[in-house]
Amino acid sequence: MQELFRIVADKDLENEKRERDYTYVDREVQNKLDGNGQTTSTEVRTYDVLQIAGEEVRRLTAKDDKPLDAKDAAKEDEKIQKVIDKRKNESDSDRRKREEKEEKEREDGRKFVKEIADAYNFTLVGTEIVSGRESWVIDGEPRAGFEPHMKDAKFLTKFHGRVWIDKGDLQMAKMDIEAIDTVSVGLVIARIHKGTRFMLEQTRVNDEVWLPRQITFKIDARVALLKGYKMDGEDTYSDYKKFRTSSKIVGMGELPEEKDSSKQK
Repeated sequence: MQELFRIVADKDLENEKRERDYTYVDREVQNKLDGNGQTTSTEVRTYDVLQIAGEEVRRLTAKDDKPLDAKDAAKEDEKIQKVIDKRKNESDSDRRKREEKEEKEREDGRKFVKEIADAYNFTLVGTEIVSGRESWVIDGEPRAGFEPHMKDAKFLTKFHGRVWIDKGDLQMAKMDIEAIDTVSVGLVIARIHKGTRFMLEQTRVNDEVWLPRQITFKIDARVALLKGYKMDGEDTYSDYKKFRTSSKIVGMGELPEEKDSSKQK
């Protein structure tokens, strides 16, 4: 089970890399909750997620499912133009530093994958159909005596969960993670309380990569031991479009060349 999980986790890192070849739409719904878990307010935001010279950029297009007015839309376009101008004027030295930083982040991701595989005891509990495809269902429980090598890995034993692994592609089709203890994070202490839960579902895109379809969450947290946050919601990802562009970065009024465009909702 640990070796299978290492393979799946490595594939997920490759998915993250290939995601840079896609634009998509992200619709976010956040519900603020009262102490009884009842919704007090709801906020919906929709973004176009773009890739500019390897950098992910999010352009807000709608609030509460209503398109932005002209003034707010212009502000979003201005934000995108600033990113384009920054990349156009980037020096060779700055580009190398950025690329080295990105490579270090990828290497840290690979190291974290190994930590995850070592932090849990995995148990095969059966098979289920996910999105019409057969998947193994695997539970993960914290392993007694786990000694993390990375700072962030110390939080792993505070969570348990279940993953669904697609049999055909050995890809993670679904994941359900729950906090089983309080997790303290950061210098300004934030606490994620027991019961906080995250669920991820992925979809097969263009027969080449698995990308997020939906994330649902329920969060119970407190920041600086003062303000409490209770919320739930979901992020829905759609309209994946693969693109190939020329290396030239242009302005908002110009469009880079596109080839082999395809999409999946």
